Amino acid sequence: MRERYASGISDETAKKMIDLLNANLANVIDLTLDGKQCHWNLQGTGFIGVHQLLDETSDRILEVSDTIAERIVILGGQPNGLASRVVKESILDDYPTDITEVDQHVSELTSRYKKVAETLREAIATAGDAGDEDTADLFTEASRIVDKDAWFIGANAPKK
Repeated sequence: MRERYASGISDETAKKMIDLLNANLANVIDLTLDGKQCHWNLQGTGFIGVHQLLDETSDRILEVSDTIAERIVILGGQPNGLASRVVKESILDDYPTDITEVDQHVSELTSRYKKVAETLREAIATAGDAGDEDTADLFTEASRIVDKDAWFIGANAPKK
């Protein structure tokens, strides 16, 4: 482990939090890439609004990944966002490459955002139970961002 900048946290807790943060980093990076895949391949009614929205959501989720990576360094770890690790560690399945319609992408991406948000909420509890309230707060803010963007994206689904 590198030098730790967070005081009051045991080495054991820091190690657990680094592992938890890196696991969530893989999910968030994968979600960012899924959003770009959707953005590039989207077609149909409502295209431009969703296309522009995905630029904004991609920026926000990228900020979340930066915040997670920075916390890993603060705790003395090394963020691992390599593509090979993301492929192995992400909870998300491969994004489908056979869809193009706005409603298909909106449904697929909203589902993925919700799945990552659920994992972030689990991480809030884990970090809190470990006594690392700063990491728990980071996960809380990340889940708020992901939840809000799931709502923004999902609001573009056709009414049933």
